[in-house]
Amino acid sequence: MTVPQKSKVYEEVLQQIKHYIEKHKLRPGDKLPSERDLSEQLNVGRSSIREAFRALELLGLIETRRGEGTFMRSYRPYHMVELLSTFILHEARTKCELYAAKIMLEVEVVQVAAKHITTDQLAVLQDMIEAFDESIHYDLFQYLFNIIDNDLLHKMWQLIDGFANTIHQFTFDQAFYEKLLEALKNDECENVRELYRLKG
Repeated sequence: MTVPQKSKVYEEVLQQIKHYIEKHKLRPGDKLPSERDLSEQLNVGRSSIREAFRALELLGLIETRRGEGTFMRSYRPYHMVELLSTFILHEARTKCELYAAKIMLEVEVVQVAAKHITTDQLAVLQDMIEAFDESIHYDLFQYLFNIIDNDLLHKMWQLIDGFANTIHQFTFDQAFYEKLLEALKNDECENVRELYRLKG
């Protein structure tokens, strides 16, 4: 079976981070370089570093402290990439199932957030959408999960989003997020799933 190029890049980045940790003999509590610095040192894109950090954090190997940076938690050098690779399956069915699970969680967070969202929070989302860039989807849903304050759903989404993106990059245009914002403003989220279907 041929491994998709994006998955190869992802696993190569994880391997490089593994080597970096071992080379610098990092221990629990030690600080890792920033995404930008590590991107420059390893000569890979920041989005690949971000995905790798996300996967490592979900596995409990690193932690991100707001305003401080990313730090080692526990580290087991053996089989790190192999462990992560068990999640990165390449069959078309897996790709479809990951995407379906991702949509289910995102639709759910939009529907729950619509019940609690404030005018100020809507304004923050509006600013995000107006400053549209490649990280909009992740940043916007991170913000929505913080609003609903459900850590379990948040972790599930981070895991699925991270590994779904190793197989296929799901992208949406600015109009998608504008319609999503309108649904939140008006608490009319019944048709949010339809927005995904139209972009599928």
